[in-house]
Amino acid sequence: MTRPYRSVLYIPASNARALEKARGLAADAIIFDLEDAVAPAEKAGARETLRAALAQDYGTRARIVRINGLDTEWGHADAAALAGAADAILVPKVSSPADLDAAAALVPDGPLWAMMETAAGMLNAAAIAAHPRLEGMVMGTNDLAKELGSRARPDRLPMQAGLGLCLLAARAHGRVIVDGVFNAYMDEDGLRAECQQGRDMGFDGKTLIHPAQLGTANAVFAPSQAEIDLARRQIEAFDAAIAEGRAVAVVDGRIVENLHVETARRMLALADAIGAASGQPAHG
Repeated sequence: MTRPYRSVLYIPASNARALEKARGLAADAIIFDLEDAVAPAEKAGARETLRAALAQDYGTRARIVRINGLDTEWGHADAAALAGAADAILVPKVSSPADLDAAAALVPDGPLWAMMETAAGMLNAAAIAAHPRLEGMVMGTNDLAKELGSRARPDRLPMQAGLGLCLLAARAHGRVIVDGVFNAYMDEDGLRAECQQGRDMGFDGKTLIHPAQLGTANAVFAPSQAEIDLARRQIEAFDAAIAEGRAVAVVDGRIVENLHVETARRMLALADAIGAASGQPAHG
């Protein structure tokens, strides 16, 4: 079954209370962060706090651990301690497949994810996405903006080249890819607009920095009831056309071909997965 990644929430691994609270949040996935969200003096303690937390039940939520860079004093210990404890290990600042090779040597089993947040990573996105251990990619737009020297704009024009390269790479190799964070967590309208932009580009979901952002991301990246109804009608019309010896159907005045039906089936599969995760029927 397709696994939804509409909302991917960062949680500091050093915050035991937040780790416990996350078990009840409506996040499709959680990134347990040992890197940016944890002060140097707390790194070792956070590692042990997280190991204990991951022994608890997080339900259907994907559990992803972002380790410290392998070029730091904490990265190797993070990888050794957390390998096998979560659903995936997220490697920061991946700039080439060699960065994933290094992580794979320390984490012999289980999927790897890549933080895409450097200029070199953008230029090497296709090779990174092709890595055999890679399952998903996370856009690190704050670090990318810092490296580029770009300015924040509501349309994210400076990010478009990098976002597009990574999205193309992920889709070429069948990887999950989630958009970067929206920093103004109290600006719901701004968050919705950026989620809509990411959704329309083709991202699977959005990384989030605050639980208050979950509802908006979940709503925007989920198929609407109108989209579900249209998908169902497209499939029914196309199946009827094929049964009658025709290769295309017409729904609401628009041509429906096999490619549209494939998209419709993916949408219904996503709706089913969302419904299953929430315990609710999706589209009947």
